[in-house]
Amino acid sequence: MDSLDKFAAEKLKKLEARGLRRRLKTTHRSSRGLAQRNGRELISFCCNDYLNFTQHPAIRQAAKDAIDGYGAGSGASRLITGNHPLIEELETCLARFKGTEAACVFSSGYMANIGIIPCLVGEGDVIFADALIHNSLLAGSRLSRAELILFRHNDLDHLEELLHSLRGAYPRAMILTDGVFSMDGDLAPLPGLAALARDHDCWLMTDDAHGIGVVGPDEDGIRRGSATCFSPRPHIPLQMGTLSKAIGSFGGYLCASRTVIDFIKTRARSLIYTTASPPASIAAALKALEIIETDPDYCARPMQKARLFTAALGLPAPQSPIVPLIVGDTEKTMNYAARLEDQGFLVTGIRPPTVPDGTARLRLTFSAAHRDEDVLRLAEAIRGLGLDLETRA
Repeated sequence: MDSLDKFAAEKLKKLEARGLRRRLKTTHRSSRGLAQRNGRELISFCCNDYLNFTQHPAIRQAAKDAIDGYGAGSGASRLITGNHPLIEELETCLARFKGTEAACVFSSGYMANIGIIPCLVGEGDVIFADALIHNSLLAGSRLSRAELILFRHNDLDHLEELLHSLRGAYPRAMILTDGVFSMDGDLAPLPGLAALARDHDCWLMTDDAHGIGVVGPDEDGIRRGSATCFSPRPHIPLQMGTLSKAIGSFGGYLCASRTVIDFIKTRARSLIYTTASPPASIAAALKALEIIETDPDYCARPMQKARLFTAALGLPAPQSPIVPLIVGDTEKTMNYAARLEDQGFLVTGIRPPTVPDGTARLRLTFSAAHRDEDVLRLAEAIRGLGLDLETRA
């Protein structure tokens, strides 16, 4: 065994001892919220496909038509020859949907965050970030070389203290938060964050990957994301998100002013040096946004299913289609997930470092495809585990 293999083997051994070694499991997802593993059909309650759009006939057809019209791939980066017409159409649609002047589409949400943040702040600047932001926001912050200061999760008082004592030492500052936190399912206090950003000359950026399409119905019932959960809508100059959760496709985006978007398109390395998104993914996202705007009743279903589940177990009403059940211990969490799989439910156990030490959990997600009777059967199965449901985050 050479030194590289020896290094990897030792690391894996230590992770295995802590219950933190990860293994990929081949999963065949299908319609109606179902998935197949090892020849068994399971009801999946762990997918981010909240609207079941990966299986929607009209969206699949749009992707097929785009392949026929434009080919299987984009062929190059957007600044070379990969900027096919569908991308510009999607950017126009996203900007209108989010209420901004312009938008920029990236190849993934992770690529968006590691491109946007280093464009706007750098060495000598500061970022104030919620302690539970997504890993891609942390990665983008570290790549920027700006000072990174974490504030306690959703704690406006703590953030205000930090701003009062530290903001003046830096020329430029950002505030980063998820709109809907992916592991806890709760909303960020966006009006308060927007007010602090305004008062202290910070640029507020939200990652709305888990909000767009499923939370925040506006006056027309359209679920535009976390910002429209509040009235009046808070001012958020940098609205980032993904096309891979409720949208059912793949990619990321930033919605902002035209000046900011022009600058991002000129300088974001993860845009400039990456092959553009394939036409099928962009066409699928366009069709998904059309359905979100024209069928609000359908898009209300994930929240309805999540509320049905929490009501059945006497839990607080959810703020999103994500409902975590905190177990704490990693081994117990994975054992509970295995017991649920034995009963026909696919529920993922989430372990550190994805979540903080001591907060391993069952993370449940609800889809428009789930039947009410299956949601209630899941609630009974959870009750049968003997969990202390007071530990829900």
